[in-house]
Amino acid sequence: MTPRPCLRTWLPALALAALACACSKKSEEPSPAPSPGAAPQAKRLSVGLVTDIAGRGDQSFNDSALRGLELWAAGQRYAGGRYVPASEAERAQSFPEGLPAPTPLPVTPQVLQSKAPEDYEPNLQLLVDQGVALTVGVGYLLEPALEAVARRNPEAHFVLIDSPLMDGQGRPFTLPNVHTVVFREEEGSFLVGALAGLVTRTGKVGFVGGMEVPLIRKFEAGFRAGVMTTNPEAAKGLFIAYTGSFDNVSAGKQVAQDLLAKGADVVFHAAGGDGLGVIQAVREARAAGRPAYVIGVDSDQSHVAPEAVLTSMVKRVDLAVYTATREAVEGAFRADDRVLGLKEGGVGYAPVRVDFPGKAEALAKVEALRRRVAEGELKVPASLPALAGFTVDAKAQP
Repeated sequence: MTPRPCLRTWLPALALAALACACSKKSEEPSPAPSPGAAPQAKRLSVGLVTDIAGRGDQSFNDSALRGLELWAAGQRYAGGRYVPASEAERAQSFPEGLPAPTPLPVTPQVLQSKAPEDYEPNLQLLVDQGVALTVGVGYLLEPALEAVARRNPEAHFVLIDSPLMDGQGRPFTLPNVHTVVFREEEGSFLVGALAGLVTRTGKVGFVGGMEVPLIRKFEAGFRAGVMTTNPEAAKGLFIAYTGSFDNVSAGKQVAQDLLAKGADVVFHAAGGDGLGVIQAVREARAAGRPAYVIGVDSDQSHVAPEAVLTSMVKRVDLAVYTATREAVEGAFRADDRVLGLKEGGVGYAPVRVDFPGKAEALAKVEALRRRVAEGELKVPASLPALAGFTVDAKAQP
C-alpha cells in the first residue's frame, strides 16, 4: 500500500471539532425517515439548498455540497425522487479515511435544482417562503440573486458558497444575515500540478477550465505554478483551454480530445459538469491504448473512471455546508466571511489509487510541497498576474 499523506490535509483539528458535535431542532420536502444514530428530538430544522445549473449528478461541485447537507448532516440519500436513510457504511465511505463519520444532525433538507440562471432568485425566495432555518446558495453564479433575496428578507439566514458578496465595483462587502465561504483553490491546484509534472511521460500537460472567470483562473494559476515547480520544461508548453460552460459534457470531451491529440498525457479539469466529458475522453484514449491520466476536481472523481483518474483536487464544499448546518442547529449562525485553504483543511488532493513508475517518490515530493504551503513557507499565486512573479527556488523543487 502506498502511503496516503494527502488525507491529513482534509480535516485538521478545527474541522474535527466541528464534526464531533451534534444538537437539535425542525422539517422538509419528501419526508425522510429518521437518520440512523441521530438522537430523538422534538423538532427538526429545515435547511434549504439551491444548486447552480450543473445540478445534482455533476459528480463534482454540486454533489459535494449535497453530500454535506444530505449524507453528512441529515444522514439521508436521495434515491428515486425521495430521501431514504443512509446506512452507516454509506456515510463512512463518503468521508476521508481514518476519520469518524460526521454525527448526523436533526435537519431535513430541501433542495431546489436550477435549470437556468433565471431560476436562482425565485428558488432562493421559495425556500425562504417555506420557512427554512438556513438557505444555502451553491456557487459564485448565485451571488447577485442571493444578495437580492437576503436584502428582501433580513430575518432569514443565508450561506453563499464560492464567493463573497460583491458591490457594483467588484468590491466585497457584508450583510448581517449572510455567511460566505471561499477557498484557496490555487493551493490544491498547485499540488495536483506538481504531481502532473512528475507523472507526465510526454512532457505535455493540459488544463481544461469551464467559464473563463477569476475563480477558475485561480485553479489555472495554481496548476501552472505546480507544474513549473516539478517540471519547468512541461510548464513552458502547458496546454490551456476553456469550454465556456459548466454543464456541457460534450464540450468538455471535445476540448480534452484536442489536448490529447496534441500529446498531453495528463489533463486537469476545473469545468464542473463539462469535466465529465474530459474524464470520458481520457478513459476512451486509454481504452485505445494511449497512456493518459485525468485529474478531477472538487470531489474525488476516481469512481467515474478508476483506471483513468490520477487524483482529484478536492475542495471541501461538503465540510463547509455541514459546518454551516451544524452552526444553524446550535443557534450559532455567524454572518462572517471564511477562507479555507490547505492549512484549514478546505482543499487537498484525493488518494492516488493508480500505479505508475516512481509513485512513492512522487507522492513524497508532493507531500513535502504540501507541508511548505500549509505552513506558509511557500506562497502559491492565485492569479495569472501573480504567476508572472512566481519563481521556483531550489528549495521549492523537492
